[in-house]
Amino acid sequence: MISDRLSSNADLLLAPAARDSRAARLGEAEYQIHEGIIRILSLRDEISDSPARPELTIEEIRQREFPADLFTFLQRPSETQPRFSYPMEWDNLAVLRISTYENWLRRQVHPNTRTNIRKASRKGLEIRVENFDDNLAAGLVTLFNETPIRQGRRNRYFGCDLEMVKRVWATQLNQSSWVVAYHEGTLVGFVKMIVCDGIARTSGTVAQQAHRDKSPMNAIFAECVKLCAARGIPLLVYGRYTYGRKGETSLTEFKRHNGFERLDVPRYYVPLSLRGRIGLRLGLHRHLIDVIPGPALRTLLKVRSKWYEVRR
Repeated sequence: MISDRLSSNADLLLAPAARDSRAARLGEAEYQIHEGIIRILSLRDEISDSPARPELTIEEIRQREFPADLFTFLQRPSETQPRFSYPMEWDNLAVLRISTYENWLRRQVHPNTRTNIRKASRKGLEIRVENFDDNLAAGLVTLFNETPIRQGRRNRYFGCDLEMVKRVWATQLNQSSWVVAYHEGTLVGFVKMIVCDGIARTSGTVAQQAHRDKSPMNAIFAECVKLCAARGIPLLVYGRYTYGRKGETSLTEFKRHNGFERLDVPRYYVPLSLRGRIGLRLGLHRHLIDVIPGPALRTLLKVRSKWYEVRR
């Protein structure tokens, strides 16, 4: 079913999986450096940590001499008109505008979504809001290790253990709410929702394939909307609406059925070296998913999916 063909939104694009990534820190913000023809520095959390005064951030980056050629950052989704003079391209986000839960349920979602929310309750799904602890981490270990393949690609967390889950997912805990679904005491799905400066965003969306028939993700997102409405949070961001030239997918359809809309926002690029300036002019900063023609890209994705299934 469309409602549960979901994977972690840490796995958003085709190209980054082929790139090495290194972490760096500047003040309270965490950065990542993607290795490639040009090394691209970006914020790990581009929504929460989007710089209000990028000129100060860029000055600090230059002073620290990060091993990167290009710095990219996203403008906050609450401000869609370009504010800065740096080289810019349009990116997109999947954004849900929230007033009340009742308005969302009655006017913003597809009728199938309302049906799936009721079905989740009938099938005994229990939705909770929890803090991250050892019990939740143990449930995540079981969830991640359900299958080596998700969404036609390698499940990057397959084979993880408790320590790895705690190291990777125990982040931004003071800003996070874990909305989780249980069936007969077993964790079957979750959304990690991070809230910062009046905007919420998802930082993980995974459901057990064996429990798709219970529509756990529809029920979980319903609880996320309730939380946002109760806290007066007007925007919930769920990754990108579309990814490069791949066009709309089942994930896009899931987002649309749950009331998410496409919002185009400015993405800025700041060269940090001569290689970065040349690479930006040549378009070397773009991912393969942004430059390969749509039909060819979809064919490649199908081939990749079949390849992983054969090797499974």
